[in-house]
Amino acid sequence: MTGGEAAPAAAERGSRNLLMRLLAAVVLAPVAIAIAWYGGWLWALLVISATIGLYLEWLTVVGLVREWRASVPGVVALATAGTCMIAGNLDAASIVLGIGLVAVALLSPERRNWAAAGFFYAAAAEVAAILVRLHPDHGFAALFFVLLVVWAADIGGYFAGRGIGGPKLWPKVSPKKTWAGAIGGFAGSLAVAGAFAAAGAGKTGPLLALGAVLSVISQLGDLFESAVKRRFGVKDSSHIIPGHGGLMDRLDGFVAAVVAALILGFLRGGADGVGRGLMVW
Repeated sequence: MTGGEAAPAAAERGSRNLLMRLLAAVVLAPVAIAIAWYGGWLWALLVISATIGLYLEWLTVVGLVREWRASVPGVVALATAGTCMIAGNLDAASIVLGIGLVAVALLSPERRNWAAAGFFYAAAAEVAAILVRLHPDHGFAALFFVLLVVWAADIGGYFAGRGIGGPKLWPKVSPKKTWAGAIGGFAGSLAVAGAFAAAGAGKTGPLLALGAVLSVISQLGDLFESAVKRRFGVKDSSHIIPGHGGLMDRLDGFVAAVVAALILGFLRGGADGVGRGLMVW
């Protein structure tokens, strides 16, 4: 293929990829929002399933997914801890996850640090996503805020990066990400925070600050996942989501942001008041 032929072919592939991303988002986003709104056991089941998928994809990236001594203890611990959280027993969930982390670290035949890191990554996402939604009055607003901030950062970054281009953000880790994309994503997140404030969901200053922090952390989470994949020479964690790759590829920013939201909300509202701690200032 000549250079003249390659450019249109690449543009066509890019257009197809964008279309697949949009179609997947149109289908998956409303489903995720509806389940988040319902909350309770249904949201917890979605979180448990997603975090088990995250853990297995992590093991796939680091080359351990076929090692049952690494995969089975982690999957069992994530499922059991999630069930404990559905039952309202956070202490039991914490104990199970602690045991799971030790088991994964001790039983993994190789790359134990990477296996344990993957389990910790999935476990943190599981606990954070469930606890942020837990508060009956503010849980959905808090979770919806985190979701929209992350999505805005992703969408704003994608279109600003493709439309403006310019200097790369960190080419050794993520060759396609640009400073324009990072700024575009940041602006998109601030727009979401401003919209929440305009709708009366909270005070303008704190929401803008929260949106800014979560946007930056979301983008750092994206870079972290890219660094892990690059370390092991992997492009996509899987191909389960058309146009997006795997769960890790789709949820990397959300995992980082929701864990940060958990920490901030916990400091202000305790384990059962994370949502209120995020939204009420």
